Amino acid sequence: MLILILLGLVAVLGGWRFLRLPRSDRTWIPDQQRSPSVRFDGDLVHIRDLRDADPRTRAPAWIDRTYDLRTLDSVWLVVAPFSEGWRGPAHTFVTFGFGGADYVGVSVEARREEGEEYGVVTGAFDRFEILYVVGTERDLVGRRAFDAAGPLYLYPIRATPAAIRTLFVSMLTRADALGTHPEFYNTLANNCTSNLLGHVQPLVDRRIPSGLLTVFPGYADGVAKKLDLIADDADIDTIRTRYRIDERARAALDSADFSRRIRTR
Repeated sequence: MLILILLGLVAVLGGWRFLRLPRSDRTWIPDQQRSPSVRFDGDLVHIRDLRDADPRTRAPAWIDRTYDLRTLDSVWLVVAPFSEGWRGPAHTFVTFGFGGADYVGVSVEARREEGEEYGVVTGAFDRFEILYVVGTERDLVGRRAFDAAGPLYLYPIRATPAAIRTLFVSMLTRADALGTHPEFYNTLANNCTSNLLGHVQPLVDRRIPSGLLTVFPGYADGVAKKLDLIADDADIDTIRTRYRIDERARAALDSADFSRRIRTR
């Protein structure tokens, strides 16, 4: 009898997954209504629907930008633990610098419909699609500083210009592909950190311990330190103090010079 019940549950779940396919045309919340489209032209990359939402209200603004990959010279890891007391649950993403004059972030997120609330448990059952948000730092970093219940860190990553370019192109290529080939977000298997690790792993000569990071991404900075990816030779506690930016970011929310101010200690 128990076996029949289990088989019935498997059949129901399988039927649910078959009937609910990932889509890109749902009624999304306002700041996730558009997915970026990307076109490469030699050393130039053209991004349409790059997001520049207000970090306080989430009111979306969409802009088109062109970047010269020859000026791409830095990549930064953002780690945003959800609480001050336990750094395990967190959101992680990366942001890229162009000659110190411009920055663009790429954040992998659960794409929500109107009326939906994100949940760790519901995120494991094909409840949300996945979205690569390409946006300004004031949007992506600023909103997490404004809402922060925990610390916010911005770490410079040690990488060659060629590796940085490969990472940026890889993430933008996937961002563009999801616009026409949507996928489900999954808390354990297809989340912000698992996707980021998928892009980074080919550029690292040692295996990244992905199991821990996928579930507890707030420890990504410690793993990056052990892999010598953080461009600072201090110990991890000193590094966390040095690159904590939540107070600076909140103070700079209205500044046109947001990116420089969050990097000025």
